[in-house]
Amino acid sequence: MKIRDASGWTIFIFGVLAFLFGLIGLIRPEIILSTLGFESVDRAARASSDYTIVFMTASSMASFNIGIYYVLAAINDVKIFYRWTVPFRIVTFTVFTILVIAKIAPVEFIGVGIWELVGALSTGIALYSEDRKVQEVPVRMKQGAKRSRK
Repeated sequence: MKIRDASGWTIFIFGVLAFLFGLIGLIRPEIILSTLGFESVDRAARASSDYTIVFMTASSMASFNIGIYYVLAAINDVKIFYRWTVPFRIVTFTVFTILVIAKIAPVEFIGVGIWELVGALSTGIALYSEDRKVQEVPVRMKQGAKRSRK
């Protein structure tokens, strides 16, 4: 079980980063809030109906788990998983960008969307390049077979 190619590395790196951000968010959700440009209010100053910390903890748990899924997919070379991530990460970029444009989220939040887009494009380009290399091999083999018959 090892990472075999560029697409695997893009998935692995994203997984490690998602895991680490999730871990930080589980330990101290306020760090993630401030990193994303949201106002971080002291827990004691929050109203009892303010579920920001609960939501950030839940989001961090999701990031933690997703990070592990990505790392396991990369280590086990689960190409179909890589392919599934590309369009959905572009959707994530689109939704997060709309939130910033609509002024629902602070401008720093666009960093998460850009991170998703860069990751999706990196994985997509790597998969495309790897597929082209695989398609070229049979062509070269056929050409070599024709030469050896002559």
